[in-house]
Amino acid sequence: MRRHRVVALLNPPQSPFELACAAEVFGSTREDVPDCYDFRVCAEHPGPLRTTAGYPIVVDAGLAALRRADTVIIPGWQPPGAPASPKVVNALRAAHRRGARIAAICTGAFVLAQTGLLDGRRATTHWRQTGELAAAFPRVRVDPDVLYVDHGDVATSAGTGAGIDLCLHLVRRDHGAAHAALVARNMVLPPHREGSQLQYAGPPPPARPDESLAPLLDWATARLGTPLTVGTLAAHAGLSSRTLARRFSAQLGVSPGEWLLGKRVDAARVLLEQTDLPVEAIATRVGLASAVNLRRHFHARLGTTPGAYRRTFGEHAHAS
Repeated sequence: MRRHRVVALLNPPQSPFELACAAEVFGSTREDVPDCYDFRVCAEHPGPLRTTAGYPIVVDAGLAALRRADTVIIPGWQPPGAPASPKVVNALRAAHRRGARIAAICTGAFVLAQTGLLDGRRATTHWRQTGELAAAFPRVRVDPDVLYVDHGDVATSAGTGAGIDLCLHLVRRDHGAAHAALVARNMVLPPHREGSQLQYAGPPPPARPDESLAPLLDWATARLGTPLTVGTLAAHAGLSSRTLARRFSAQLGVSPGEWLLGKRVDAARVLLEQTDLPVEAIATRVGLASAVNLRRHFHARLGTTPGAYRRTFGEHAHAS
């Protein structure tokens, strides 16, 4: 299988963190994770390139590297809203016409917007810059309340850690949930945060030590095949359903029901990838009761059917 070529387009002063989001996901070699990506960086002007951290990095490739990229990452752009040169804009448009996927992290959305590829589409960026992005590009439907937006050919993320969420999401699209979970586990990160999760919320009231949801989440994850409900979760936590909902919203940004459904669909994805179990048996094992129910929720969340997902990501598909 040909390795997927990922090229990060840098610009001075480059934020090392946004670059590291992509480099760690696509450019690190791990013993227990199949090595599926080639990662490199490029810039309009190769050579020493300033960073926001005060040290330079050396970039050895120019814009010609984008001609062979399968995915182009724009890992931030400083200052936000600074115009990209016509050469950069044209190189990105050419890469997109050729079929490359273009993903912008944080303020990289401003450069992607300059190409016109976001016109008429939803996009996001760091919450501090969403108003600026909307004002500068009125044809872009800026969503300030999500972690990332993926249209398949173009994608944008909010700031800082949301760039990692977007990169892991792209790995999940390319190679399935189990592969992405391996990458996340090596990075000591949660395997999946939905793009629709809020990127920013006001600070919740100070939590007491016994208010962490972690023990409840571990307990529920180990029992997905049982008839868990929001009431069951609340009873196990010794809370009212309303109090539990407030804690989920404050700590996870989703409702208990949304979290539970997401975990069940994720568990189904892994079983579809790694086993030959019938869809009906998988639905029962993850607590979705029937194949009809699994197909409905699977399609609503992933835009495909369990059967099509297995044909793409199942172990037998990779073996063949």
